[in-house]
Amino acid sequence: MTPKAARRTVRIAMNGVTGRMGYRQHLVRSLLALREEGGLDLGDGTVLWPEPVLVGRRESALRAIAERHGLAHWSTDLDAVLADDTVEIYFDAQVTSARQECLTRAIAAGKHVYTEKPTSTGLSGALELARLARDAEIKHGVVQDKLFLPGLLKLKRLVDGGFFGRILSVRGEFGYWVFEGDWQSAQRPSWNYRAEDGGGIVVDMFPHWEYVLHELFGRVTSVQALATTHVPQRWDEGGKPYDATADDAAYGIFQLAGGAVAQINSSWAVRVHRDELVEFQVDGTEGSAVAGLRTCRAQHRAATPKPVWNPDLPATESFRAQWQEVPDNTAFDNGFKAQWELFLRHVALDAPYRWDLLAGARGVQLAELGLKSSTEGRRIEVPEIAL
Repeated sequence: MTPKAARRTVRIAMNGVTGRMGYRQHLVRSLLALREEGGLDLGDGTVLWPEPVLVGRRESALRAIAERHGLAHWSTDLDAVLADDTVEIYFDAQVTSARQECLTRAIAAGKHVYTEKPTSTGLSGALELARLARDAEIKHGVVQDKLFLPGLLKLKRLVDGGFFGRILSVRGEFGYWVFEGDWQSAQRPSWNYRAEDGGGIVVDMFPHWEYVLHELFGRVTSVQALATTHVPQRWDEGGKPYDATADDAAYGIFQLAGGAVAQINSSWAVRVHRDELVEFQVDGTEGSAVAGLRTCRAQHRAATPKPVWNPDLPATESFRAQWQEVPDNTAFDNGFKAQWELFLRHVALDAPYRWDLLAGARGVQLAELGLKSSTEGRRIEVPEIAL
């Protein structure tokens, strides 16, 4: 008979769970999903049991979430939670403008920290967090969820297998129409469109593009971007109009180490004519692929058709039908949950983990330089950063 695994409880302060991402992806689909599975098997006869401690400013919202999911611990007093020696990990999914201060307090309290990105509103702050974490000798991680999406995992399989030959270019399209909030409610909080509150699509999405490009294709060595505000007026959660002071669209060109060029359009003012909300097309000398959130299709050099440009005749072939579906070959879990599991193993077992606060700082750096490029109208080099 197999002996019953010992349970080890890890208490996690979760700040920002009343927001969409903090609640849906990190609490419900990650930590509570792990609890529904009986905890995280560490492989050494121990099962790690995550115990969320909900933290936020709105008492009624925290109480409602706790009651809905049978959770016993919540608080509006972050300092009291950080002073509790039984809390090992601090997680942050707040608005960007509040993140650095709270992470700094958590590091000072000796907590391991795991956080959404961007980690700060500027590179200097992001690097300071990484230095503080290093000096405190705590474990630290930054959410880089798109690396764990099924479509990008399949794309990485192609990259690692040498499918593309020499990679020439990456083309990315991301976005959807976010309603202005007057005649239909907006799908995103109003602070996203106010620069003074840390909003803007460059600050939000360029950190994502940095780690996707870095991990799959090579470090970003230069950026040339145009950021703009296509929709200058929106309506907030209370139905009041406000000026949109942050960029809602950005068009970027990124030079990568090794010579490949990436072009990524990001917009909250675009209507979707794609199979998925984000798609990346990768072209190489030996083959090409198009990856989205879940799917990935490929076309090898030997199976590439020979189109001929003739605007006088209608197209007689279905170009989409000429691509082959890349098989799953495995069961894919929720990407946020998969990364939570890796970070929890990092904390509990000192397992390898590379998506730390320095990696998060690279994303902040790219956003900062992207905005500078747009303001100055020029291409800007992206230097390597180190502590």
